[in-house]
Amino acid sequence: MQSFRTELENPVVPQEIIDLEKNIRSYREGKIVEDKFKSLRLARGIYGQRQPGVQMVRIKIPFGKLTFKQLLKIADVSDEYASSNLHFTTRQDIQIHYVSLDRTPELWAKLSEDDITIREACSNTVRNVTASCIAGIDPKEPFDVAPYAHGFFKYFLGNPVSMELGRKFKFGFSSSEEDTALSFIHDIGFIPKVKYENGEEIRGFKVVLGGSLGAQPYIGQSVSEFMHEDLIIPFAESVVRVFGIYGERANRNKARLKFLLNKVGFDEFVKMAAEEQIANKVKTYKIDRNTVQQPVPPTPEVIHVEIPADRKLAYEQWRTTNIFAQKQAGYYGVFIKAKTGDMSTDTARKLVASVRHLIADDMRVTINQGLLLKYVPHDNLPELFLALDALGLTEAGHDSVADVTTCPGTDTCNLGISNSMELSRVLESVIYEEYIDFIHNKEIKIKISGCMNSCGQHGIAHIGFHGSSMKVNGKIMPTVQVLLGGGAVGNGEGRAADKVIKVPSKRAPQVLRTILDDYSAKSNEYNSFLDYYDGLGKDYFYQLLKPLADQSTVVDEEYIDWGQDSEFIRAIGIGECAGVIIDLVAALLIDSQEKLHYAALSLEAEAYADGIYHTYSSFINSAKALLLDKQIHSSTQISIIRDFDTHFVETGEFDLGGTSFADVVLQISKNEPTAAFANAYYAQAQNFLAQTKSQREAVLEK
Repeated sequence: MQSFRTELENPVVPQEIIDLEKNIRSYREGKIVEDKFKSLRLARGIYGQRQPGVQMVRIKIPFGKLTFKQLLKIADVSDEYASSNLHFTTRQDIQIHYVSLDRTPELWAKLSEDDITIREACSNTVRNVTASCIAGIDPKEPFDVAPYAHGFFKYFLGNPVSMELGRKFKFGFSSSEEDTALSFIHDIGFIPKVKYENGEEIRGFKVVLGGSLGAQPYIGQSVSEFMHEDLIIPFAESVVRVFGIYGERANRNKARLKFLLNKVGFDEFVKMAAEEQIANKVKTYKIDRNTVQQPVPPTPEVIHVEIPADRKLAYEQWRTTNIFAQKQAGYYGVFIKAKTGDMSTDTARKLVASVRHLIADDMRVTINQGLLLKYVPHDNLPELFLALDALGLTEAGHDSVADVTTCPGTDTCNLGISNSMELSRVLESVIYEEYIDFIHNKEIKIKISGCMNSCGQHGIAHIGFHGSSMKVNGKIMPTVQVLLGGGAVGNGEGRAADKVIKVPSKRAPQVLRTILDDYSAKSNEYNSFLDYYDGLGKDYFYQLLKPLADQSTVVDEEYIDWGQDSEFIRAIGIGECAGVIIDLVAALLIDSQEKLHYAALSLEAEAYADGIYHTYSSFINSAKALLLDKQIHSSTQISIIRDFDTHFVETGEFDLGGTSFADVVLQISKNEPTAAFANAYYAQAQNFLAQTKSQREAVLEK
């Protein structure tokens, strides 16, 4: 492993990368326990694969924006450190696989040269901030939301408030009421709005709170129909703060924000967030509208090209399904469908070389797991088509029934039950070979996940599948749960799909055929697929698909999953999407000391809000350590505070000078982040940690 030595010796390497290299060394030498190290690497985008000894590295691409140079750098990194493949995700990240843990600091250092990070791409943090890929060129947008998404990325990256949450937290920005970023599945989703006062345009957002997918989808609820643009970051910070204090931390299956909302009530949570704003770093925050500039449009020479006769139909299909007119007159956005979200590094390089003179230097990763090319002049569309066609990148049907969303499934994921990637390819083939007209249908969305966790977004699909299994005739068979009736409604509203029936995986194509045939026969009676589903009802579709669930007709081939050549084995590892729970007393006390170190640095830099939050974290870790010595496992930070009072302060075992631990610690939520309060709070935490260590030593001596 390359040694980065010290920041002084290697000043071009950021400190966080040097720290990662040191942590890996300490882990290899046995100085950091497994669970602690796992949390450290996950927070740096390094995720264990299904295959032992190698890692997936998730690269954060804020709102999907990529320059030519960045895409080429990621391709170079994938060639040198990974498998020469790029995987585009539904959160506009890029993932690379089969990376050696020891080489991840080196990899990160190379990415950072072009302003690319992997920090907080996994684990219990604020994940990549997504936005409509068409933001800035959307004819329906009231204004460009990209600067706001960028502002959120910058504000929360490395922010102590959001670095160690109980579970992941997601923001999403749609460009218009069409809600193409699916705001309703985010912890906080935003839809741009404008109003006029005295002839002046005022910008704001409809704000949707509490959405998420997973095994139990929750559709976000509107918390404000118009929140001023200067208030969205303060609101978001207060929500994250309340989530951090009151959210579940022991049972990760109940730890998303939606569960806290259900526990305390939506209105009560909103009230708690409003009260928490006193502790915020800022009360208003003006996001710089100019941070994401519109790129310089290309001015290519128009070269007359002839579309070959055998590609004219493909060209027309491409023109009608993968292209749209931008709000900038004369320019077009062009979508590239990347099958299963994958693109080889060789193709990525050839793509840049072939089209850079025809498009703006501002590509976007789409939530459909593809790419958007921008600012293509109308007269250059034929030339662009031929360039893309030579690379196999002109498959028609972007965002249509033929554009199937999928997670990696058993290809690389520890939690995968079935091969979602291969099933995706099979279902797309069914559309192209048997239902070609459906490439023009952009309402119906097919989404597949390899397990129930909905990384492939099956929980909001019009037609969804998730991997499962069942025992049939004494043997384990790969199956899929079929879901119907989900989707985006618009303006922050959405629908969760209904679980309808479970069938053998090999029958999924026939499920699709049965539904499309029935819909085609009845479509004149309904305005949309969702009207069709609602009109007929869930039981109708259960009865329609019931013959496909008949186990008496099972054949040997159906015991073999898609893409495999041997009988199915249900092998599920331990998922890492949500990080890990660390309950080691010694590690907690070390963390407490470390948090105070970070607090001191923040106070020295006059970053008082950050210093206060680091101090708060030290209090929590110290108290948790002593509680664990009594085998008391508290599942939230607020319960740690209450349990410490019950088991230590009220019993007289821990003297806080006549006050409660809650009164000391929760000062964070009752005071402005001033220098005076920050320093006083820090001094109290220092004394508390010293007293905690003495108490711990007394326990060990016994």
